[in-house]
Amino acid sequence: TPEQAARMKKLQEQEKRQKVEFRKRMEQEVSQFIQATGEPRRRFQPMNKIERSILHDVAEVAGLTSFSFGDDEDSRYVMVFKKEFAPSDEELDAYRRGEEWDPARAEERRRLRELAAQQEEAELERGPTPPGPPNDYKDKYRHLIGSDAAKAAARTMEANKAYGCVPVANKRDTRSIEEAMNEIRAKKRLRQAGGE
Repeated sequence: TPEQAARMKKLQEQEKRQKVEFRKRMEQEVSQFIQATGEPRRRFQPMNKIERSILHDVAEVAGLTSFSFGDDEDSRYVMVFKKEFAPSDEELDAYRRGEEWDPARAEERRRLRELAAQQEEAELERGPTPPGPPNDYKDKYRHLIGSDAAKAAARTMEANKAYGCVPVANKRDTRSIEEAMNEIRAKKRLRQAGGE
């Protein structure tokens, strides 16, 4: 009916107006954020999908990095970062888990991981690992290959850099293709001339 169509049109215009107003408000907030010197990132209130997409667009136009976080649609929110303070993967993971990002704690965790990696490396260098299956093929063929032949081979093994290419020295025929073709044509001419 015409009334429904008019009502629908009015609703659409109202939605469009709201989107335009929302975008203007976000542009102002993003502009304030850019001018705020001591603020590397800003977290916005949870908002719906359309509002989040508008905010992401505003951030992109302003040259900022933005991400959405939160599990369910009602609590999903946007965080905007200044380019020079773009978040690390660890920082993003913390936000995805719903945790606050603490650079000092992250640095401590990184140091602990480094320490664990160094200890693991030291253990590997310290000595052999506990023996595997009782009938290891290396033991079975030790009299043939020796005890550290495999390690030595692994160290010395190097890819053949010229694999698939024949070195010039190994070529019997050093003529170019043109020279070879000219020679063949000359022999053919001689044969034809001799046959006539």
